[in-house]
Order: sequence, then C-alpha cells, then structure tokens
Amino acid sequence: MGGIPHPGPGPLSAIRRFPPLRPSTLFQYGRHSPAFGRAPPYIEAMSGDHLPSSDPAVMRKQAAPPDAERRPNKGARVDDAASTTTGDAMMILHKKFFIPNDVVTTVPKRSDQASIPPPGYITVYETSLRAGLRFPPPAKLIEILKKCEVSLSQFLHRAMSVTMGLIALFRDRRAILIPDYLSRMGQLTSNMQGRVTFRSKWLDMRTRDPTKSWSSAFFFVRNDWGLLKKWGKMRDFPAPLHVREEDIIRLLKVPDVDYLLYEVRYLNKYIEEEFLFKVGLSFHPGRSDARMLKLTSKVPEPPALAPKVAPKRQARG
Repeated sequence: MGGIPHPGPGPLSAIRRFPPLRPSTLFQYGRHSPAFGRAPPYIEAMSGDHLPSSDPAVMRKQAAPPDAERRPNKGARVDDAASTTTGDAMMILHKKFFIPNDVVTTVPKRSDQASIPPPGYITVYETSLRAGLRFPPPAKLIEILKKCEVSLSQFLHRAMSVTMGLIALFRDRRAILIPDYLSRMGQLTSNMQGRVTFRSKWLDMRTRDPTKSWSSAFFFVRNDWGLLKKWGKMRDFPAPLHVREEDIIRLLKVPDVDYLLYEVRYLNKYIEEEFLFKVGLSFHPGRSDARMLKLTSKVPEPPALAPKVAPKRQARG
C-alpha cells in the first residue's frame, strides 16, 4: 500500500510521501483499545485536511473573514444613500399629499445624506407622508416628538401611522391624544440604529409595511416648528398609572374594550386622505373647511356573521 500524498500547494515534484500506517498502530485506536473514545494523535497529513501555512501574509488573510461574512455593526446608522427624490417627484408629492405652498421643501443633492440635513431643515421620508404625516405637523405630534426627544425622521412607518391614526381617531371622537394616552395604548421604542417603532400588548394595531427602498426616498423641509434636527436618543417613559383603559374607552365613547379593539385593528382607514381632511389634519385648497363636516357620532359595530340557513327539502308529490 502506497503512502498518503501531502495535499498542500506546490509542484508535483515537491509532494512529500509518508510511510503507510502499521496494522499495530491502527489496532491501538480500534474499538478494543483502552484509548477508544479519545482522539488519535495528530498525523501530519490526513485525507481532505489542509495544513495551516506558515506565511504571515497568508495567516492574516485566513484570519480576516470576507466582507460578506463580517457581522454588521448593530450600532451603525442606517444607510445614508443618496436620495432618489427628483424635482418632478417633489411636485407630485406636493399635489398628492397637499403640501401647502408656504411649506418650503428642497430636493437633496447627490452628496446630501438623510442623517445630515442642511442648516434650518429637517429630513422627511416619503413613507412618512404615506403613513399620514401632513404639513404643518399637528401640534400633538410635535408634542410627542419633543417628549420622546427624537427627530421626525427617526419615526418608522409603523410609529408614524399609529401615531397619526390615533390622533385622527381621537379628533373624530372629539378628544385629544396626549402622550399619556399614547403610552397607555402602547409604547414607542427605538432599535439599535435609533429608529422608532410602536409596540402594543393589548391592542392589535395592523399597519402596512413600506417598500424596501423607502430609506432612499427622502427630501428636506424647512424647520418652522422647532423640531429636533439631529437624531436623539429615545427617552423611555413608562405607562402612566393614573390613566386606565376605562378612561380611554370613556374618552372615545365606545361601550367596551371589544369595540376599541375593533376600531384600532385597522388604523389605515384613519390615515386615508379623506379622513385626514375630515378631522382637519389635511388642508385642501378650494374645499370647505374640514371642521364644518359632520364628525362620526357612533362607532360602527363589527360585522356579524350571517347564520347559515338549511336548504328546504322539496315535498314529494
């Protein structure tokens, strides 16, 4: 039986051969050996193994993992890619989301980043407009942002849609959403990157997720409302003990928690353009004042399932 060739790199003439293992050596590590279960001694060359190189350059290359396998830095900010918003797209956004003419907007340059807006401006993502954000921002949204000590651009789609949806719902019930009520209904939390989302244990709030390219669709708006420009650290504030679920049910004029669960399950209907206009969160030029429209006075009941009726049997003649 021939020897085992060395598998390392090099010309064929440099392949080293080793003598075959003796039967006595193999038997020493067989099933009947007292050393059974322990690892055999190191053999210089085994089939399929690659010996480590002694070259320092090769050792450094083997120690450094490729870029695709490197773990991302969890504390790093989300990608600061160039904005895909153009001048034509900005005009479409003005018309579609009824941005007033006195609100100054600007299209980012190729070198601009979402995390570094120009002086006197704030960053606004297009997905925030789809989540119900309108200009000027409602006073209660500004109050919530200042209490959280975060900027407008830190709100993810879910946090913005839930907050704007609840503001519209409270307005429709002739109530005002304050931060304490929002804290009782759920919790605004931030991830490792500083983005803010919304979580709730007792309310099933379903929201639509934005597209994957949402982070590159942004523009700048002049900060006329004293909002935080730079990203801030999310301030944690616990749920207030003096606010109970019964208080929210009474404010929203619903009979019980089941009706409230039904109302907030589909918050997307409260951030639709017509509903935002109805409660005065969106302003349409040439249309009547939204405050003159009739508010919803009764909560629609959940649709009841129609009972199944057994088919009638035909009488035999």
